[in-house]
Amino acid sequence: MSRASAMGSRTLVGKYELGRTLGEGSFAKVKFARNTQSSGESAVAIKIIDRHRVLSHHMVEQIKREISTMKMIKHPNVLNILEVMASRTKIYIVLEYVGGGELFDKIAKDGKLKEGEARRYFQQLINAVDYCHSRGVYHRDLKPENLLLDSQGVLKVSDFGLSAFSKQEDGLLHTACGTPNYVAPEVLNDKGYDGTASDVWSCGVILFVLMAGYFPFDEPNLMALYRKIYNADFSFPPWFSSNAKRLIKRILDPNPLTRITIPEILENDWFKKDYKQPCFKHEEDVNLDDVDAVFNDSEDYLVTERKEKPVSMNAFELISKSQGFSLENLFDKQMGLVKRETRFTSTCPANEIMSKIEEAAKPLGFNVHKRNYKMKLQGDKSGRKGQLAVATEVFEVAPSLHMVELRKTGGDTLEFHKFYKTFSSGLKDIVWTSDSNKEETS
Repeated sequence: MSRASAMGSRTLVGKYELGRTLGEGSFAKVKFARNTQSSGESAVAIKIIDRHRVLSHHMVEQIKREISTMKMIKHPNVLNILEVMASRTKIYIVLEYVGGGELFDKIAKDGKLKEGEARRYFQQLINAVDYCHSRGVYHRDLKPENLLLDSQGVLKVSDFGLSAFSKQEDGLLHTACGTPNYVAPEVLNDKGYDGTASDVWSCGVILFVLMAGYFPFDEPNLMALYRKIYNADFSFPPWFSSNAKRLIKRILDPNPLTRITIPEILENDWFKKDYKQPCFKHEEDVNLDDVDAVFNDSEDYLVTERKEKPVSMNAFELISKSQGFSLENLFDKQMGLVKRETRFTSTCPANEIMSKIEEAAKPLGFNVHKRNYKMKLQGDKSGRKGQLAVATEVFEVAPSLHMVELRKTGGDTLEFHKFYKTFSSGLKDIVWTSDSNKEETS
């Protein structure tokens, strides 16, 4: 464990506390984060881009395009961008957090999907792609690795790094890009292609992969792979239904002019089975000022990345509080009264202690409000003296030792005692007890 993590330090960017790394690429990494000022769902993902590398590789326009595209697309099946920030050295794209992983992982783990499940994901994919096309945006790199799932299994299209707006004079796109196995045959030519039709082809390959568990076009030799794609040379496994085969055959048509369109897919009988219309508000007049600002060092969008750690406690403060240092003495009665504050020690990192306290308090009906290494637990039920409220704070005693203090700040003391008896059972694995204390209680 690094010294920083042992001391329980945390990294803050603006109002966000950064956590574990979710993914990493050549120019960026994605980290789990929490909005420290949010009273509701606080989990987000933050894509952190190295500013210097973007500039040195002349990728400013591509990154700006990705951010602008994601801000324009507000759809339940497209990963939502929340805000954009920048420091002197980094660009931060704050995204909604989806915890279900990639659709690719689901296939890799479980193999092929049942036809009904594959259809449900395909319906959500077509909904998202159709909406993107209505905004003049073409993804150009659709594949299961770029399709994320939230905790409810809802599909989210992500990674618009290769997306394009159709602004060429001939109305065609002219850059060959994407992942070879999913790329439409016309993209492999150098004659321009329609982004709508090429995205539809990729959707067809994805549907085949979901139902078969393998690629329709797959050769170790790239030229052999391209030949199969050009000729739409593939065969169906025996478990595909006849209606599914007919639809996929029309999608994987090597001629983009006769290939089935999204409006036609939406009317297809196989596609329409159990279809659910997406429900969302159409948002107009998307503001892209922050996208330009983060590349122009605008002070309004500049943030600093800073590290914080719990307040250190000196020896004199420690001695003054040592009477209640043992977990077994947390609720010693003095003069017939239950104490209104208690404390325990832990060798766990401060962030872990905070998380455990939150996990233990929420099932008991307490709302949790965090600020730095202080936490307020507010009961949602009114007792004899109003709602029970408990303040907690984590102090650093030594680099690998923390003391946690809990104080009743509202409500009845006996109710605080009763609450803690249940609450403390959820903290047993983070509480440190010395050998002498263990011997005394044995």
